Amino acid sequence: MPGCDMQLLPGLNQIRMNSLFNKSLFTCCLASGYVFIFPSCKHYSDSQNTEIHPNILIIMTDDQGWGDLSMNGNPNLQTPHVDALGSNGLTFDRFYASAVCSPSRAELLTGRFALRGGVFSTSAGGERLNLDEKTMAEYFREAGYATATYGKWHNGMQPPYHPISRGFDDFYGFCSGHWGDYLDPMMEHNGNIVQGEGYMPDDLTNHTIRFIEQHKNNPFLILLSFNTPHSPMQVPDDLWAKVKDRQLDSLYTGPNTEDETFTRAALAMCENIDWNVGRIMQKLKDLDMEENTLVIFTSDNGPNSWRWNGGMKGIKGWTDEGGLRVPMVMQWKGTLPPGRVIPEIASFPDLLPTLAELALIDFHPPKPLDGKSLFPLMVQHAPDWPDRMLISHWAGQTTVRNQRFRLDRENMLFDMVDDPGQTTDVSDTYPEVAGEMIQAKETFHRDLVATFPATDERPFTVGHPDHGFTHLPARDALATGSIARSNRWPNCSFYTNWTNQDDYMYWNVEVLESGLFEAIIYYTLAPEDTGTRLQLRFGGSRLAFAIDEAHDPPLEGMAYDRVKREESYVKDFQPLTAGQIYLEKGRGKLMLEALAIPGSRSIDFRQLVLNRVD
Repeated sequence: MPGCDMQLLPGLNQIRMNSLFNKSLFTCCLASGYVFIFPSCKHYSDSQNTEIHPNILIIMTDDQGWGDLSMNGNPNLQTPHVDALGSNGLTFDRFYASAVCSPSRAELLTGRFALRGGVFSTSAGGERLNLDEKTMAEYFREAGYATATYGKWHNGMQPPYHPISRGFDDFYGFCSGHWGDYLDPMMEHNGNIVQGEGYMPDDLTNHTIRFIEQHKNNPFLILLSFNTPHSPMQVPDDLWAKVKDRQLDSLYTGPNTEDETFTRAALAMCENIDWNVGRIMQKLKDLDMEENTLVIFTSDNGPNSWRWNGGMKGIKGWTDEGGLRVPMVMQWKGTLPPGRVIPEIASFPDLLPTLAELALIDFHPPKPLDGKSLFPLMVQHAPDWPDRMLISHWAGQTTVRNQRFRLDRENMLFDMVDDPGQTTDVSDTYPEVAGEMIQAKETFHRDLVATFPATDERPFTVGHPDHGFTHLPARDALATGSIARSNRWPNCSFYTNWTNQDDYMYWNVEVLESGLFEAIIYYTLAPEDTGTRLQLRFGGSRLAFAIDEAHDPPLEGMAYDRVKREESYVKDFQPLTAGQIYLEKGRGKLMLEALAIPGSRSIDFRQLVLNRVD
């Protein structure tokens, strides 16, 4: 065929060019300069030549390093189900995330650098994805996909930042950066506070399987975001029994100290993730859906402790190789060739354009993307794929990676083929390479970092007209005087030590549409402090209420912690319907004040929920 490079992947069979061949796919491939022939083309057309799109399931783990899989050479654990995804599909050997959670998730959703979308932090509002960014879920829902996300969201809580405002039909999980309890915890389902069931990764998998069952006859996009192996390192007894006495054959080698108990907890969590991946894959087999479902497995950043990671330098939060390189495997049985390893560098912004091309959806991004489709790498033996530079930025540290070298935050150059631990600066040996990468870094700083606002002026949104709920957690509030957070990390914290009547907490908010709202306070209060009177105030509106029912549960979460946590412990906070308050459209401080503290202190505060009633 003139102008076409006819290529067939290993494992793909020549087929008849009959009425089953989909014209849209054919046109797409011709435009790319090659022909990609799918076996039987059953993924893309039926006998009436009607376009059929593949299901897409993205499984993202939290703080699981590249080395936390047996497929990558770690003998300390077994992950047969994730390994099988790699042996049955494609592995991107050099795939890169951001150094921490929320930026990686924003880049997955948008195909653009996280800073472009306003994501600069992991809590207190800095994790929010700007509202003028279009998400993967929005593209796919417009194409007729049912969409769901389960687990950790971490790109905004209040609508229109909430996942069901960003293209997802169903959400179950938590919007914060981490959670404080993994067993039967408080969770959210589409704006409603609910009780989780069992160990959270198992619970999230149950929801995923139910969604698959409900949508087996129409295309779906699922983003399953496991909360593990992020700390706190909560591991149930049955999982812990498998690892607590396990001999660790490969340990971290470097200047830092490995905590072997922490490592064992992380390994137990990773093996639990693998078990849940196996449950999902078995369900796809049982429903005869493996051959029309693209399954992706990855992680949001490097490991959250010093443990075996292939000798690479750095962990989560570092912009060196070990903090950024993550697993990336894709299985689409019968379509993607089994066992193929792709050595070219790639990163999260590449996934959206890749999936859009694979799924043949209408894809016209309103803004330029930073990622590029990996489709040629996946379907051609020797693609015309020029080397490129991937830029990683976090907490003022910027590094640059091309196929062979990494320029670190101090502009030292390392040969990543021979020196994954980044021990020898070779910038003098390759001055032209170092110069080009330094220039790329300077351009990135000039065009993006330097133009980023010095302060985050975005208010927390209240009263979105399309959603009846707003959640305002302690994480997003500020407090005065003696009121203190339960932990220095705002995510999943609560406010305590409210001993002074003159002290208060507040949120900088924008009420998007005026209305009457029911206010629900999640609190604890000792018996001797009952009778505390509080007031919710915004502008000229006030809602005064008393708390006459004591609820004083102990701190919990430590029962299954295998190492002492850095995060806050949690409590069983009780909801109190305080009454109704009218909120006028506009910006200002939404304040929670004390009118009377008859005992030694007022409430411990976890969350305010505002539900529109008019």
